[in-house]
Amino acid sequence: MSSQEVEVLVVGAGQAGVAMSEHLSERGIPHVVLERHRVAERWRSMRWDSLVANGPAWHDRFPGLEFTDIEAGSFPSKEQVADYFVAYAEKIGAPIRCGVEVKSVRRNVGAPGFHVQTSDGEYNARYVVAATGPFQRPVIPAVVPETAGLLQMHSSSYRNPGQLPQGAVLVVGAGSSGVQIAAEIQRSGRQVYLSVGPHDRPPRNYRGRDFCWWLGVLGKWDASTPALGAEHVTIAVSGADGGHTVDFRALAENGIKLVGRTLEIQDGTMRFADDLRTNIANGDAHYLELLDEADAYVERNGLDLPEEPEARFLRPDPESLTNPIHELDLVAAGITSIVWATGFAVDYSWLQVDAFDDKGKPLQQRGVSAEPGIYFLGLPWQSRRGSSFIWGVWHDAKYVADQITIQRSYLTHNEQDALVASGAV
Repeated sequence: MSSQEVEVLVVGAGQAGVAMSEHLSERGIPHVVLERHRVAERWRSMRWDSLVANGPAWHDRFPGLEFTDIEAGSFPSKEQVADYFVAYAEKIGAPIRCGVEVKSVRRNVGAPGFHVQTSDGEYNARYVVAATGPFQRPVIPAVVPETAGLLQMHSSSYRNPGQLPQGAVLVVGAGSSGVQIAAEIQRSGRQVYLSVGPHDRPPRNYRGRDFCWWLGVLGKWDASTPALGAEHVTIAVSGADGGHTVDFRALAENGIKLVGRTLEIQDGTMRFADDLRTNIANGDAHYLELLDEADAYVERNGLDLPEEPEARFLRPDPESLTNPIHELDLVAAGITSIVWATGFAVDYSWLQVDAFDDKGKPLQQRGVSAEPGIYFLGLPWQSRRGSSFIWGVWHDAKYVADQITIQRSYLTHNEQDALVASGAV
């Protein structure tokens, strides 16, 4: 079977792939984007029904198009976000081929570029951009065996409380997903236990400005180097119900029982780490620190933004903190299901090149791989804190496109020299 020739092959048509296509097109670089499902498929099929974006519409978008069906300060639903990327791809005329799965990418032997095997035949590409992002393989820790008699699902498979059997629910993970899912299940009339690990807890809104705005003016989105361990710090903030600051004490007041990190299960008893109070306290400290920085910014710049002293009020500690649960008999507690909001891992098994460390993590600098000709896009902290967010990936794609342009210029120079040497010119 003959191979289809393409200069740049982009794998994935989510936010990263669409952004990459725009910047390649602006530079006149021939390319194709291969997507095994639909454009922005993960927004549609790997999110729960009531999910909304965690950033307001004015912020979580590309520069070239605004959301047209929602107010700027509102939070678009998952379907609105997916439709936005479909509209954006149509606007820029992105050469996307849906329903095509990339099975393998291997470097050519004795020739430049890469051989790409897909469900739609073979491609020969000079450059390959892995734009599949960080949310590829749901992670469920090996804590509870399948024989435990519980329904276990990852947050990416959760849709609504109706999926779950009658009984109490343990939600593991207190980031945006875990908190929103736990609150939704609790409102459905079930008892919820929420396992809370280390997290940052920013204010949703302070002094009339969204936290996305505050992180921008305070330079935090552009932080290029995470603090030790910050690559994996959970962010607890919500766009649900019009957007609100996550308050674990308020969740407890509404009936959710808070526990520490989930450790292990033995003979039907789940054990939790004795770290709930520390995790809540550290989240509070982060919250108050950001308020301090915001106040200093207002004073330093003479801004007329309303003071908000009530934002510093912390509710009394619930019983979950004063009398923490370290062990829980799941049967006695009536727990029949566990929702694991424990994140994702990357899966580059199809990318069979020398571009990874011994743990499978991409070896790259701002998306430029250790394997010449291979590029990554959409990774957390790829160039800055905002890299894995919608607007951040657009700027990273611009940089990657610039690097491909530079490499093309070297090839052009080499080809011109070859023509001169041959006497053709």
